[in-house]
Amino acid sequence: MNKNPLGYEKIPVLLRQFAIPSIIAMVVSSLYNIVDQIFIGQGVGYLGNAATNVAFPITTICLAAALLVGVGGAAKFSLELGAGNVKEARQCVGNMFWMAAGFGLIICLVAELFLDPLLYAFGATDTILPYAHSYVRITGIGIPFLLLTNVLSNIIRADGSPKYSMACMVIGAVVNTVLDPIFIFGFGMGVAGAAWATTISQALSFAAALMYLFRFKTVKLGRDFFSLSPVKCAEIASLGISNSLNQLAITLLQIVLNNSLTHYGSLSIYGPEIPLSGSGIVMKVNSIVIGVLVGFAQGSQPILGFNYGAKQYGRVKALYKLEIQCSFVMSVLSFLAFQLFPEQIISLFGSGDGLYMEFTVRFMRIFLMMVIINNVQMLSASFFSAIGKPMKGILLSLSRQVLLLIPLILVLPVFFGLDGILYSAPVADALAFVVSIAVVRKEFLDMGRLEKEAAGQPLP
Repeated sequence: MNKNPLGYEKIPVLLRQFAIPSIIAMVVSSLYNIVDQIFIGQGVGYLGNAATNVAFPITTICLAAALLVGVGGAAKFSLELGAGNVKEARQCVGNMFWMAAGFGLIICLVAELFLDPLLYAFGATDTILPYAHSYVRITGIGIPFLLLTNVLSNIIRADGSPKYSMACMVIGAVVNTVLDPIFIFGFGMGVAGAAWATTISQALSFAAALMYLFRFKTVKLGRDFFSLSPVKCAEIASLGISNSLNQLAITLLQIVLNNSLTHYGSLSIYGPEIPLSGSGIVMKVNSIVIGVLVGFAQGSQPILGFNYGAKQYGRVKALYKLEIQCSFVMSVLSFLAFQLFPEQIISLFGSGDGLYMEFTVRFMRIFLMMVIINNVQMLSASFFSAIGKPMKGILLSLSRQVLLLIPLILVLPVFFGLDGILYSAPVADALAFVVSIAVVRKEFLDMGRLEKEAAGQPLP
C-alpha cells in the first residue's frame, strides 16, 4: 500500500478534504473585487463600477502569471512526490517563489509606467479614466503580494495543508471587507479607499502564506530553495501554461468585450458607459462561479498528479467524474439564480437609471445562459495539466475564449448590434462543451489501455 494517503484514501474523502478549502479560498479571492465593486457602487455610483471593470484586466494578467507558476509548480511537485523523487519535489518550491516574485515586480512596473495607455486599451472612456487611474495607481503596489500569495497557496495545498491555504485568503478578504467601508465612507476616499483596502489586505495574506515556508510537511526545505534553475522553471511553466493561457484568454476577452460594448453601446440607447458598467458587474458575479470551478480544479490537482504519477489510472478517472458531478450541482444553482433573481443580485452593486438595470438584467440572463455546462470545459483543461499533458489542456483552455468567443463577439454585432455580443457567449459555451467531451473521452480510452497493460491483460 502507498504510504501517502493521496494514493490510497477514498476519492470522495480526498476531494472533500482538498476541494472544499480550495473552493472557499478561491471564492474568497473573488470577493476582493466584488466587495470593492459593491462599496464603490454604493459610494461612488455606476461610473466607479465601470472604472473597476476597466482596471480588471490588470488583475487577470496577474492571475495568469500566478496560475502559470502556482498550478504548474504544484503539478510538478505532486508528480515528483508520486514518483518518489523527493529532491526534485523540494527544488520546485524555491523556483516557484522566485518566479512569482519576478513576475510580480515586472507587472507592477509596467502598470505604473504605462497606466493611461493601458486603461484606454482596456476600454476606458474620458469620463471613466480618472476613476480607473486612481484605483490602479494604488492597487498596482499590491501586485507582487497578490501574485506571491496565489502561488504559495497552490504549493501549500499540494503539501497537504488545504485549510492553511484557505486561511491565507480568508484573512485578506476579512480585512478588505472591514477596511472598504472605513476608507470609502468614513474617510471619504472613494475609489482610492477601496484600492488601499485591497492592497493592505493582499499584503497581510502574503505574510500569512510566507510563514508556511518554515513548516513544510512532505519535504524539508534547504539551501537549494535559493537556487533558480532555468530548466526547472521551464518544466513548471510547461505544466501551468494551459491554466495561464486560459486566464490570459479571459484577459483578452475582457479587453475585446469592453471595447465592443463601448462601441456598440454608443450606437444604442444605452450609451458607452452603461454597457461597460453592467457587464462588469455580471462578470464579477460570474467570477464566484469560476472561483468554485477553479477551487475544484486546484483541490483535485494534487490527487490527480500523485495518482497519475503512481500509475493508478482508475483513481484518476474516478476523481475526474466525481468533480464533474459535484460541480454540476453548483452550475445548476448558478443558472437558476442568474435567470430568476438578476434584479436582486444587481441591486447589491448600487443603483442606476432604468436603462442601466434593463441592460444589466438582459446581459446576465443571456450572456450566462449556458453556465450550466461551463464546468466541463474548465475542469477538463485543468485535468490535463494535473496529469502532465499541458498541450491538451491548452487546446481546451483556448477553445472557448480565443477560438470561439472572441471571434463571435467581433462578428455577431456587425449583424445584430449589441444583442450579438450578448448571444456570443452561450454559442461559444455549447461548442466548447462538445470539444471537451470528445478530448476527455479519448484520454479515458488511453488510460483504459494503460490499465490493462499494467495488469498484464491482452489489448483489443
